Amino acid sequence: MNILITGGAGFIGSHLAEYLLHQGHRVFIIDNLSTGSFENILHLKNHERFQYTIDSIMNVPLTAELVDRCDLVFHLAAAVGVKLIVESPVYTIETNVKGTEIVLDLANKKKKTVVVASTSEVYGKANKIPFSEDDDLVLGPTHKGRWSYACSKAVDEFLAFAYQREKRLPVIIVRLFNTVGPRQTGQYGMVLPTFVKQALQNCPITVYGDGSQSRCFTHVNDVVDALYKLALKKEAIGQVFNIGSDEEVTIRNLAERVRAIACSNSPIQFVPYEEAYEEGFEDMRRRIPDIRKIQQLIGYRPTQNLEQIIESVVHFCRNCTAPGQELSYLGSEDLRSATG
Repeated sequence: MNILITGGAGFIGSHLAEYLLHQGHRVFIIDNLSTGSFENILHLKNHERFQYTIDSIMNVPLTAELVDRCDLVFHLAAAVGVKLIVESPVYTIETNVKGTEIVLDLANKKKKTVVVASTSEVYGKANKIPFSEDDDLVLGPTHKGRWSYACSKAVDEFLAFAYQREKRLPVIIVRLFNTVGPRQTGQYGMVLPTFVKQALQNCPITVYGDGSQSRCFTHVNDVVDALYKLALKKEAIGQVFNIGSDEEVTIRNLAERVRAIACSNSPIQFVPYEEAYEEGFEDMRRRIPDIRKIQQLIGYRPTQNLEQIIESVVHFCRNCTAPGQELSYLGSEDLRSATG
């Protein structure tokens, strides 16, 4: 197939591009590098089945041309990261809602299948654990910018389902839970790479709040494998799926485990939310997915536990000077194509 990835130079997008090339597909990406990085795709740029475009999906004629050339679209382009969301709520809303509307409208002209990446943030302040796809969404007040991301991604989901029901556009929604791994940066508040870099430098590991909030971390390799398998399932059309792990860890314990695996002497420093973000910032106390639905459809199960995930990120940060040096999927034949 010819496959388009919006946001393809991002952390997840670049891993997905690698995976799809390994599967034998021709891959097109578009990314404006606002949160992605050209270094993420540097090792792919000369691959005979890879084409990159550095531009925004808001460039409608260009995006239309790319959508027309492809059989399947993975829509990953979005404003992401808590820090960015708090500091730039207008950009967050416009990028997520307008960008998704453009992609869906263009895909609808020739009924191209679209896999829309959403987020666990849409569950908001819901306290029913684990989060399942049919649960109610409980968002915070509109005057708190922290919830603009969750709301914008919920609107993306509503819009995608509207296109599916009214216009019969094949869409699949995925809610991603704390995807981590090599090439992820801590630039916009991503916790694991931030902790690892602090630990390797023997700097204080900064835990926001009291560290009792908990998360479940999933390796990017498991996520891109699930994305691809869902895209091939006709039964997934018109459905929403959680993709994540159900191995829960508090952020304080995560910091302790990173410190131990990195053999670091870093102290753990607790930083109040209002100092890290803004006055009145609200965090989700627990974020645990119910993954039974995706298990039943594609046999999904995370293959790496938290210790293995931390080890892979520590190894990457210690040994790789450029993100493209660590390849997850490309074998020797693909590498020869990728490097010329």
